Amino acid sequence: KVHNEGLPLVYVNQVGGQDELVFDGSSFSMAADESIVQSLRSFIEDFDIATWERKDGVWTCVKAAQYEQLTGYEADWRAMCLGLGDYVNKNGFKQVILGLSGGIDSAMAASVAVDALGPERVWCVMMPTKYTSGDSLTDAEQCAEALACRYDTVPIKPAIDAFGQMLEPLFEGTQPDTTEENIQSRSRALILMALSNKYGPMVVTTGNKSEMAVGYATLYGDMCGGYNPLKDVYKTEVFELARWRNTHNPEDMLGGDYPIPDRIITKPPSAELRDDQKDSDSLPEYPVLDDILFGLIEEEAP
Repeated sequence: KVHNEGLPLVYVNQVGGQDELVFDGSSFSMAADESIVQSLRSFIEDFDIATWERKDGVWTCVKAAQYEQLTGYEADWRAMCLGLGDYVNKNGFKQVILGLSGGIDSAMAASVAVDALGPERVWCVMMPTKYTSGDSLTDAEQCAEALACRYDTVPIKPAIDAFGQMLEPLFEGTQPDTTEENIQSRSRALILMALSNKYGPMVVTTGNKSEMAVGYATLYGDMCGGYNPLKDVYKTEVFELARWRNTHNPEDMLGGDYPIPDRIITKPPSAELRDDQKDSDSLPEYPVLDDILFGLIEEEAP
């Protein structure tokens, strides 16, 4: 049972990113009857003075600002932008760098980074192998063009071949498996970290919550970096958020209109670490997987 003291309540919340946490602001005041009489904006610093008068022994708010407090996809997108932007700025990084694969996760991470920091502070690198499709090469380039950020290509076939030659005597008699796939991912991490060390940008990782939850990621590979804006977003939510961002461009976002090419959203997800690979080869379809994960993680279901 909730006991009401018959007094108004003022809730003041900080706003901004702090390490892995994001505080949304959204401060508010509540009258004694539990009605909301003052509400400040979400995900930006805000300030308002409310005027209260005591009438017949009851404190009543007679003047205060009331803004719509954000929920849904815009709140999620702004939380990612605020978290990444504050992490980068508070730690003194001038720029971020990430691998842009032509897939939806890296495209969304790049879009968040540009919205948060501006295109001049985001550097995207495509690192193809023989398994990288022509569509992925085109999609990554078009995404970088839409975001107006720096885009470079560094083929990693020479690194893959070198590791194959070095390990051939030890791998003799074995069949290719996830070992060779992980070498590709770790070679990409090596490239990004080398550019980070040489020029100073912080590496942004791009894995989503669904992949992290089931280990569909490579330690010291695509998990290598300083910050992951998608870390608390399930794969099915990644698709929905990408569609939302393509049809919404709030004025204070630093990216442009329609940053994620349609084909990146509609094509089957693939890590492209072997021929004709699809995520569904190893995982349930994402709506099924995410339903299970949401129950296990968010609802603590058995």
